[in-house]
Amino acid sequence: MKRILLGTLFTVVSLNAMAQAPGGPDCGWGNMLFQGQRGTPAHFMASTTNGTSGNATFGMTSGTNGCETSSPLTYGGKSWLAMNGMMNELSEDMAKGNGEALTTYAVVMGVAPEDRAHFAEVTHAHYQQIFSSANATADDVHTNTVNVLKTDPQLAKYATQA
Repeated sequence: MKRILLGTLFTVVSLNAMAQAPGGPDCGWGNMLFQGQRGTPAHFMASTTNGTSGNATFGMTSGTNGCETSSPLTYGGKSWLAMNGMMNELSEDMAKGNGEALTTYAVVMGVAPEDRAHFAEVTHAHYQQIFSSANATADDVHTNTVNVLKTDPQLAKYATQA
C-alpha cells in the first residue's frame, strides 16, 4: 500500500516537472539567462530561476517573457505506468475487478471517489479490450482505457481529463 501511494504521489508531483516547455520553449527569464547553453546544469538553473521568481507563470498569464500557451504540451518520457512498474499489478487488479493498483489508476485519472467502484466494474468488464495483447504497453493500456471510458455515460467525463 505504501509503495503504491508513494508511486502515485511521485507521479502526480512529477507530471508538471516532466511536461516539456510549459509556456513555450523560450518562456521565462531562466531561458533568457541561459540561452544557448546545453546540459543538465543549464536546464536546472533555468528551471530554478523560472520557478523561484514566478516569472514564467506571470509570462504565461500575461503573454510576456517569451511565453505563450496556445500550443499543446508534449511529453517525451516513459509512461507513468511503466515508470512505477504498475503494469503487472494493474493487469491483475483489473482482471479481478478491484485492488490497490486499480484504485491508484483511477485516482491518477481523476475519477471521483463516488465513481471508482463503477470504474473498477467497467474496466473489469472490458479487460480484454484494455489489455489487448500480452505485449500491450502502458501507453496502449492507457489509450484503451480512455476509449472504454468514452463509451460509458457515467465515466465519459474522465476520458477528456486523461
